[in-house]
Amino acid sequence: MLATLAAAAADHIHFADLGLNKVALNLGFFEIKWYSLAYIAGILVGWWYLTRLLKQPGAPMSRAHADDLVFYATLGIIVGGRLGYVIFYGLDRFLARPLDIFKLWDGGMSFHGGVIGTTLAIILMCRRQGLNWLRVHDYVACCAPFGLFFGRLANFVNGELWGKPADLPWAIVFPGAGPLARHPSQLYEALLEGLLLAAILAYAFWRTKARYEPGKLVGIFLLGYGCFRFFVEYFREPDAQFAGTIFEHVIHMGQVLCLPMIVGGIYLIATAKGRRERVEPIAGTESVA
Repeated sequence: MLATLAAAAADHIHFADLGLNKVALNLGFFEIKWYSLAYIAGILVGWWYLTRLLKQPGAPMSRAHADDLVFYATLGIIVGGRLGYVIFYGLDRFLARPLDIFKLWDGGMSFHGGVIGTTLAIILMCRRQGLNWLRVHDYVACCAPFGLFFGRLANFVNGELWGKPADLPWAIVFPGAGPLARHPSQLYEALLEGLLLAAILAYAFWRTKARYEPGKLVGIFLLGYGCFRFFVEYFREPDAQFAGTIFEHVIHMGQVLCLPMIVGGIYLIATAKGRRERVEPIAGTESVA
């Protein structure tokens, strides 16, 4: 089977022929990489979209709060994402070389860790500002898919996190992944976790009363992301550090980390109506029963 795929790889797309470079701008003494720009784009587009959401009746915070939130969320993404990667994907390595934790330029961020870090950061901000943290999370959840979309595109440009061998017209031969053509699983995730999940949350926010049921939008995000990521993992190559373990042959680490997200999402959606109450907005004049 592998021999057949290797022979067919010559007829597939070769990543090198796409002309992509992980470095967006090289100034000689300083490089700006697409991965860094993806983080910046996700935060900026997410902030812009959040300001639009806050203009609607029943907003849980003001524009000034949203500006503060950018700082807290960014800190949560970076710290949580890095620590999550260390704990979930490379604990042995970082125990042996602790200073490698700070080498962010070498890559290594966990989305699940970023979710935990951002959640804790938002809770901290909301407690300090006297805001309803669950309703604030609902609004932030609607913005998160933008960061996921840009991040997965950056993974593709970097030629990393490729998929399993495949004999499909869109399969790609990635550098460092051997001679076999593989699923461009980064693009699958960009479409599902990014664009489709953003569309689902947009419909729930703009076309339903979900934003008045605390936790419902967060639940939709957790359930949607968990299911999409769990599904795509079947097409994604297991992380190299888990070779020969249960996380290679039975269930991927990414799938394990998605299970609590799926369960938590279902719970938040199922119990959201019980948390609904009269909403007195932080910004604007209209209250919503």
